[in-house]
Amino acid sequence: MSYLLRLMLREEYRVHATYSNPKMFLSFPLIVALFSFAIALTSGRLLAYTPLVDAILLLHISVFLYGLSVGSFGFLGRQYLERRNGTRNYIVTMPGILPMSLRRTFLGMYVRDAVFYVVLLLAPATLGLVASVPFTGFRVTSIAILFTACLLSFLLGMSLSFFVSTVYLRSRAGFGAAVFAVGALFGAYGVAHAVPVAWVLPGLAAHLALPPFAVNAAAAATNASLGLGAIAVLVGAAVGFVPDRYEPAATIAREELSRYDAALARFPRYGALLAKELVDLKRSGTVVKMLFSFVTPLLLLSFTAWFVRYGLEVPVGFNSVFYAAMVGFFGVMLYNWLTNVDATDYLATLPLSVPRMIRTKLLAFLVLTSWVSVIFVVGISWLNGDVRLLWLSLPVALVTSGYMVAMTAYLTGLRTNSFLFDPAVLARFTVLSMLPDLGLTILSFALDKDLAFAAAGIAGVLAALAAGTYFFLVRIDAKWRGSAFGE
Repeated sequence: MSYLLRLMLREEYRVHATYSNPKMFLSFPLIVALFSFAIALTSGRLLAYTPLVDAILLLHISVFLYGLSVGSFGFLGRQYLERRNGTRNYIVTMPGILPMSLRRTFLGMYVRDAVFYVVLLLAPATLGLVASVPFTGFRVTSIAILFTACLLSFLLGMSLSFFVSTVYLRSRAGFGAAVFAVGALFGAYGVAHAVPVAWVLPGLAAHLALPPFAVNAAAAATNASLGLGAIAVLVGAAVGFVPDRYEPAATIAREELSRYDAALARFPRYGALLAKELVDLKRSGTVVKMLFSFVTPLLLLSFTAWFVRYGLEVPVGFNSVFYAAMVGFFGVMLYNWLTNVDATDYLATLPLSVPRMIRTKLLAFLVLTSWVSVIFVVGISWLNGDVRLLWLSLPVALVTSGYMVAMTAYLTGLRTNSFLFDPAVLARFTVLSMLPDLGLTILSFALDKDLAFAAAGIAGVLAALAAGTYFFLVRIDAKWRGSAFGE
């Protein structure tokens, strides 16, 4: 396994380094450390409004969700197995032609990404906190506890995602049952308070049993052992669900392109390409994965906001405008899926340009997500008794969605997942997304205090986002004209 892991880590480094250059890629951890250092310096002001225990809860939930987002090896491994990257293959595809175990290779993917993301993100963030000790007075032991507990939550999220995605390889019904069971467990904790926190986030439970919250080493060790046991069980079960050999499922597909093309006749330049895009998404099963990756974070965000507001009784004004802004900003994940349905090298043989395909994927994004965004915002407004703000929430959701996807398409083209590991691109993306996000969030909290002022501020932000959307759309051609499909 050690030899396989070294090869996989080298492969992962080469893949990401080729998207920018080795120096830029290796500077990514430094940027994370600097960002963590800056957050630490301003932590006094932040903790003046948010109790430390609540901040730790949100941190663990965030880390858990991040692990959940990067652990879908069942989905990703299947994509790797079904397609080549130009003239090259990934190591995970080698069991098809070499005497290698597919299960062992999938386990290697899990260990590789665990090491990769810890070195790339969690460790640099921790070093940033350590560097702030002379200025903040943080204890190194507390930082070490924080890192260890968050690592446990991160690995639990990865393991759970690994398990659920490999169940998907075996059975769609089993996948649905697994998702329902996980949702029921979190609901039992957050809504009914029927299970202890250690059942859902043992890393958090272990953290809260240690200084500065408490001094109960036995409880911390018990909860940490529970977390490690859950990780071992989930990873073991996930590896067990990986088939001995992967055989692409034989499916019968009806001729649907002409029907889609006719329905999209109103788009004379993009109709045929958009029809092909939608048919590809349907036949590949990507639509289900896209909606799952879009709706799940929104549901977890809703649960987190509800729990902070009612479970912890923290007076934070989460309303439908806040949720609408989050809907728009989470839309980036869907565009990322659209750019990863299939390799694009073959498009170089057709009379197409990269800007035209980018615009086609933007249209596909609007077709697939506009109605989901509207349904979610209306539903969350109704559940929270906040229908009064729908007149403002719906424009926020639609405008922020359009802005985020246009900005992402302009910055990353057809390789979103790749270019966001380029520190220069990531820095621009962070600034262009965080500033309006913070503005809308702050203004949404002010709606109950001064409706006219907050609504006017939100209208101003939306106007700026609409102008930004137009700016990015008209410059896609100039930025990506002459670019090649593939690498």
